[in-house]
Amino acid sequence: MALLGLSKNFSITKCVKFLLVKTPFPSCLQQSRHLSAKLAEVGVLEMPKLQGKYDTGQLFLHRVFGYRGVVLFPWVGKVYDRDLTTQDEKSSGTLFTGTKEVKGRMHTYYQVLIDTRDVPHIRVGTESVTFLSNQENNGTLYSIPGLDYVGHEDVLPYKTTEKQPIHNQLFDKFLASDSGSGGYIGKETLREWQNKNHPWLELTDIHRETTENIRVTVMPFYIGSREVQQTHVYWWRYCIRLENLGDETVQLRERHWRIFSLSGTLETVRGRGIIGKEPIFSKAQPAFQYTSHVSLQAPSGHMWGTFKMERHDGSTFECRIPPFSLESKHEDGSTPHGFVV
Repeated sequence: MALLGLSKNFSITKCVKFLLVKTPFPSCLQQSRHLSAKLAEVGVLEMPKLQGKYDTGQLFLHRVFGYRGVVLFPWVGKVYDRDLTTQDEKSSGTLFTGTKEVKGRMHTYYQVLIDTRDVPHIRVGTESVTFLSNQENNGTLYSIPGLDYVGHEDVLPYKTTEKQPIHNQLFDKFLASDSGSGGYIGKETLREWQNKNHPWLELTDIHRETTENIRVTVMPFYIGSREVQQTHVYWWRYCIRLENLGDETVQLRERHWRIFSLSGTLETVRGRGIIGKEPIFSKAQPAFQYTSHVSLQAPSGHMWGTFKMERHDGSTFECRIPPFSLESKHEDGSTPHGFVV
């Protein structure tokens, strides 16, 4: 089965209905009018895996965001889904948030590279992986662009004969062609980078909750601590994905966060939109993903909150952000290893 894409930056289109993905525009006619682009074949779809994991080097399309990518390595995290608390989950882990008990279930996610040709046309922050500066007494953050975390169910595998299937400055540093299989395998540099940065990259828990068909997924990551003006400050990044599972179009207007620190402080943060935007969630563009950061003067804490969503008729509702823990890790003095490219 041929996989069609747009020759200018697009990997897929809603016209190819068997891909079961969304696109930036509601119809092929609009895509052509806005971009003057034409469809071009980029590969052949493969059968998605119902069991087992995808290998390093697997090319894929993102089921929701539609970008082209390649798998680097898997993470097995525990998903705490507050929508499933009434079901009998077969797991030994349990999370307590307030008075509600949430059971965790193991799930596979992948560290992936995003094709930079698709970045201008997707609603995914390309700086989802950030680190603290290596310099002492410095809380500066830096990012490695073009990395993402993708759930197993969002991987649509494909194969291609293109010599350079993914445009990303880290592709050639991490992957090499495999003459035996015709695909790609990880280089030693990838294994070394994964091992050195394991504490800062590892995905351990995922939190999910749905309010009126708007599903919010949160992935928190501890990224280290620093001494700032004689005060020990702990840092986390958190990646949030919002997805409209219904038919009604809504727009995010406000955010409201509550941040509790083990030191005993409770901070409230309110503001318009998220990262300077007020995204609309429709059938054509159902999802949005971004990354932000938080720091505490304590080794652990909790966050929770709401997004104010506005319907087409002007009415609003509060979309819950699931509570999630901010837990620090033991630090051995190592620092993140990025690439200057």
